[in-house]
Amino acid sequence: MLQFISHQTPRFTYLDSIAMALEGGCRWVQLRMKESTAEERRTVALQAQRMCRDVQAIFIIDDDVELARAIHADGVHLGKTDMPLREARSLLGPDAIIGGTANTFADVLDHWLAGADYVGCGPFRFTTTKKALSPILGLEGYRRIVAQMQHLPPRADGQRTLPMVAIGGITAADIPDILATGVSGIALSGAVLQAGEPVEEMRRLLEIMKNSTTNHAER
Repeated sequence: MLQFISHQTPRFTYLDSIAMALEGGCRWVQLRMKESTAEERRTVALQAQRMCRDVQAIFIIDDDVELARAIHADGVHLGKTDMPLREARSLLGPDAIIGGTANTFADVLDHWLAGADYVGCGPFRFTTTKKALSPILGLEGYRRIVAQMQHLPPRADGQRTLPMVAIGGITAADIPDILATGVSGIALSGAVLQAGEPVEEMRRLLEIMKNSTTNHAER
């Protein structure tokens, strides 16, 4: 699972970034527009959603539950200070994909008990895309949390596993070692947008993901 987090740079708009990620083969996009108005988010979200639907990619929106509900996005990602996950679930229904940000096993447990579909766990290392950065996890942090997750209590809806997506300053070279810790996927932005050829870099990242997953399965 590779999730692309949209970002605006001096070179690219939010929609540019999403278009390149999709062209490169990514099929999971999160629209993240922290420094924008509600109207700006809605305008971009509607266009991004169409782009994702054209290639059958998952489209989720960061933080804005009301927008996700209004346009029937596939789901939302909720940070630690965003709407409580249970409340988002009640608004969006059982079929929405809802993820939550985690930095510790306590965060993971809270999201699990609240009915999350996945957790975005990080940061792996320092990243400039987040202003309020939680403590850095590194590989050892992921190993520790993955081990603790083996003992998650039963959940009322019958779900037995909680995919964990690593995030935070991740580059292509980091992917094999991160996946070896047992996490389910990778979320990134800068690794693509800072590349000379972003579309080709996305293709390369997906190939690395595929090869790393295959290698781990064969061990």
